[in-house]
Amino acid sequence: MTDEAHPDLLSHYARSLGIEVSGFEDNVPVLRVSGIDAIEGRPDHFHGGATSGLMETAAYAALRMALSERGEEAQLKPINITVQFLAAAKKAPLFAKARITKLGRRSANVTVEAWQEDRERPRASAVMNVMIQRDAKA
Repeated sequence: MTDEAHPDLLSHYARSLGIEVSGFEDNVPVLRVSGIDAIEGRPDHFHGGATSGLMETAAYAALRMALSERGEEAQLKPINITVQFLAAAKKAPLFAKARITKLGRRSANVTVEAWQEDRERPRASAVMNVMIQRDAKA
């Protein structure tokens, strides 16, 4: 399954970075970005901002899926995000998957891991708090 089945998961910003849905695990999207020159930091490595953007996008995609399963739509606004860079991400496919640790009425807490060739050796992790502004029902 790819992002064509869920076209609303990724923002225009995410698509401009080359982020795409690689697949789904436990009904949560796994995102991928390839090593394109536009997001290069030091030679042959991802820019930290691109890695952070991938992880933030993974958090939003997981939340959108969870809300969609409940038949809800909402605006998601970041409260904060803390990224830990664990190892340099090389210019090769970089994956990210989020896990929702709390989905409340007004906020959510999400953890994210990003990895490359070995999932057991993450390149970065993040914790994100998101404000949820649900759409008013008519």
